[in-house]
Amino acid sequence: MPPSLNLDTPELAEQYDVISDKQFEHGKLLLADLDVSAGQRILDVGCGTGRLGEYAASELLGPHGEVIGIEPLALRVDIARRRASPNHQVSVGRAEDLSQFADASFDVVYLNSVYHWLQDKKPVLAEAFRVLKRGGRLGISVASKDRPHDIQRVLQDVLTEHALYRNATGATPHRVGFSELGAQLEGAGFLIDQIILRSFADVFPNPEAVIDFNAASSFGNYLTDYTPHVREQVLASLRERFTALQTAEGIVAYRHLLFAVGHKPV
Repeated sequence: MPPSLNLDTPELAEQYDVISDKQFEHGKLLLADLDVSAGQRILDVGCGTGRLGEYAASELLGPHGEVIGIEPLALRVDIARRRASPNHQVSVGRAEDLSQFADASFDVVYLNSVYHWLQDKKPVLAEAFRVLKRGGRLGISVASKDRPHDIQRVLQDVLTEHALYRNATGATPHRVGFSELGAQLEGAGFLIDQIILRSFADVFPNPEAVIDFNAASSFGNYLTDYTPHVREQVLASLRERFTALQTAEGIVAYRHLLFAVGHKPV
C-alpha cells in the first residue's frame, strides 16, 4: 500500500527541515556521483524542504545553472520556497507526472531518498528518461531491500512480537535490491554507470529522537495504519528496544543505501 500524502502537518514539515541532515549529507554524495557542474539544468524530484536543491544551486551550478524542485507535500514546498533564488525554484509535483516539463529539458534528474516511497517505479523512470537530454544523467539514492536499516530490523522484531505480520506503512515501504534496481533502470532505457551500496552510522541521543526522525521522514505515515491503541503499544515497545541499545554515545543505527547513476543514450 502506498503511503498517504494527506497526513503531513506543519509541525512535521518544520521538524523534518531541522532533522534531515542525514538525507542532506548523502544527497551531496549523490550529486558528487552525478558530477554536477556549473551551468547545468537539474530536476530535483521529491525535493522535500529544498535543502539539497539550495546547496546545488548556490555551491555547484553557478549563476547560469538552474535547479527545479518538485515535491508532492505542499507544506514542505512552502518551506522550500523560503530558499528560492533566481536559479532555484520549487513547486508542487509528482514523480510519476512530469508533464509540466518539456522533453529533453534537463541535464540531470535525481531522486534523493525518494525512490523507496514510490510503489510504481515504471512511470517514474519513464518520465525521468523523457525529460532528460541525450547523455543526461539520472541519480537515485534508495534504501536497500537486501540490507535493511537497523531501525527497520528493530521495528520488524517489535511488529512480530505484537503478532503484526505485515509491514508497517511509513518505514520506506518500497525498497529495492541491487539487481532489481539495475533491471528497472535498464528496462527504462538507461545505461548504468554505477550501483553501489553505502552504509551510514546514525547516532540518536535517545529513543524519542529515533521515533521523531521516522515520523517526520515518513510525513505522518509512521505506524498510522494501526489503530491508536495498537500504535501506542508498538511505540512503547520500540522505546524499550531503543533504550536497551543506548550507550554513552547515544543509539547507533546503520542505514544501507544504494546509490545508482545511469544516463540516457546519446
